Amino acid sequence: MRMRICVLEDNNDIREIVEFLLESEQYEVFSYANVCDFMNGALTRQANAFVLDVMLPDGNGIEVCKVLKSLPETMHIPVLMMSANYSTTDANYNCSAEDFIKKPFDIVDFVNRVDLQTGKIR
Repeated sequence: MRMRICVLEDNNDIREIVEFLLESEQYEVFSYANVCDFMNGALTRQANAFVLDVMLPDGNGIEVCKVLKSLPETMHIPVLMMSANYSTTDANYNCSAEDFIKKPFDIVDFVNRVDLQTGKIR
């Protein structure tokens, strides 16, 4: 079974790029454009990692991360935060994310970080 990644990103272009990158690396990707859809769908996907944007139209990825880290069924799943406006310190201090990716991101670095968090061996 392929590893599953749930992505929360409101920007259509970035979401499509992330989907393409991860699918080309043989991940099964479930992507969501808003917090409501993510919370209704991602929690049932048995994900190997979550990739969350911080600034969203109906909420904040840091708050979503806090929820994920508080639930017994998702607290062990790695969270990678993405933002152009926040820093690693902000994300780690506010929600205990395993990694932070600054936008715009390097494609190879992005994939390597996801691989590291999922334990995928190349």
